[in-house]
Amino acid sequence: MAELLTDRHASVLLAGRYPGLVEGIRGLLATRFTGIFIVADETALLHGARRIRPALIVMDLSLGSDNVLGRIAELRACVPDVRLIVVSVHDDATIAHAALTAGADGIVLKRALGTELLTAVEAVEHGGKFVSRDVWSPAGRTDSVRGCERDRRQG
Repeated sequence: MAELLTDRHASVLLAGRYPGLVEGIRGLLATRFTGIFIVADETALLHGARRIRPALIVMDLSLGSDNVLGRIAELRACVPDVRLIVVSVHDDATIAHAALTAGADGIVLKRALGTELLTAVEAVEHGGKFVSRDVWSPAGRTDSVRGCERDRRQG
């Protein structure tokens, strides 16, 4: 069973292929966690998840193949207790909904990482879901993503 995220020594698996982005996320997570493992592709992500059994996975939606949503479902199957946050450049509610449906616990827009990532971690560690405040639906800014309630503490 994955450790509680409230434990500073809980392990985190960070997956992304852009070094600058990964280092920025690592820096944010390092304020809360000491065990941060970094991988740069989908194969290493799945292998690392099975081996490390992290409490939290933060993965870039643009990690690799066109089937990254399928990878979310695979991660959920191999580490069912993990909390999973996806980061994305896409602010379309359809993409957020697809990631959440595949098994993600939260989605944070890349442009909001500095202000929202740790809030997302707090939301998912308590069993909640998190959607960046700037995720848009076709009708404009939305307070829910097709039935997935935004965490109330976000504001």
